[in-house]
Amino acid sequence: MPLAVYILGLSVFALGTSEFMLSGLLPAVADDMDVTIPQAGLLISAFAIGMVVGAPLLAVATLRLPRRTTLISLITVFGLGQVAGALAPTYAVLFASRVVSALACAGFWAVGAAVAIAMVPVNQRARAMAVMIGGLSIANVLGVPAGAFLGDGLGWRSAFWAVGAASAIALVGIVTLVPTIPVPAERPCLKRELSIYRDRQVWLSIAVTALAAGGVFCAFSYLSPLLTDVAGLPESWVPAVLALFGIGALAGTTLGGRIADAHLFGVLLTGITASTVFLAALALLGHFEIAAVALSFLLGFSAFYTAPALNARMFNVAGAAPTLAGATTTAAFNLGNTGGPWLGGTVIDAGLGYPATAWAGGAMTVAALALTVVSLRLHRRTGAGSKVVTGSGSGSVPHASGLRPGPRASNAGGA
Repeated sequence: MPLAVYILGLSVFALGTSEFMLSGLLPAVADDMDVTIPQAGLLISAFAIGMVVGAPLLAVATLRLPRRTTLISLITVFGLGQVAGALAPTYAVLFASRVVSALACAGFWAVGAAVAIAMVPVNQRARAMAVMIGGLSIANVLGVPAGAFLGDGLGWRSAFWAVGAASAIALVGIVTLVPTIPVPAERPCLKRELSIYRDRQVWLSIAVTALAAGGVFCAFSYLSPLLTDVAGLPESWVPAVLALFGIGALAGTTLGGRIADAHLFGVLLTGITASTVFLAALALLGHFEIAAVALSFLLGFSAFYTAPALNARMFNVAGAAPTLAGATTTAAFNLGNTGGPWLGGTVIDAGLGYPATAWAGGAMTVAALALTVVSLRLHRRTGAGSKVVTGSGSGSVPHASGLRPGPRASNAGGA
């Protein structure tokens, strides 16, 4: 595996940390910016909105540009966005910095996945993508808790400075180690790539991905206040619980990635069902310390167990347009990361309390489960998307960051 692929994984680590670290910083940001916690939660949605819009737009805009130069430009803009966030004097400036950072993050995901695949033989594509998505998983294991730890000790702005520093290191690595990728013999055709959106299976995959990711992040975005205000845990415990979520994500990605190639719909159905059960349990038992901690791990596991299959499904049904397939997956994950926190903030503003975010998230995953059944029946009837495509795209969760790319789905998911 070329060292440059690991540099891309390091870059994704920075991207994924920035995307999800606010989950452990919401109370501090809300106090400093004089806004409510649901308003602070919209900063998570702002990043996700930027990813939703930026992934397809930047994928199209950079379709024929030099890949290495594009990566350098995007990681630079992302790093400057972190600096702007660290220096933001007002909530509006911080919100804008999140959107700009997300646009750069989305473009980097789409282009970085193409570069990683271009640097390895066909039989190592899945492994290369696993390295990238691994960056998102590690962001959840180390980056997000570290951000919460820095925020608790040095103030929330220190977390933005730390991500900016990680971006600078990634920039140096890209400049020195990522080679120039030769221009393809056949230039990408935008019209051909856009044709994937005429396939109803593509739209079903978008909806399932958005709802599955959104359901988990509806609750996860407000996990910090739930742990402290509902379960009664001290704030010093929050970084450790976030790390536990990340460990669950890493374990889920590893297992789900191994199983999904042979049993893609099996992983989707069992993973989304598990997320639904865990969200309902969190709503019912979240006031118990042990239950809240254990369910944080299990939610990380189930969300990222499902993520590799979500990524692979999109590439299977949109294999004729790999550039837009990866961008569409990234956008779908972050559509969920936008809608989830928004819905969670809405139920909190309605006075239903933090546990209600888990009920709302469970409603989203139930809808995802129903659409997965529809997609499976259509798949069996028509055989659409039956061809397995390895080396699939990017993500979050999320990331995926992601909930990423198999984070390897990816944040990303990752992303």
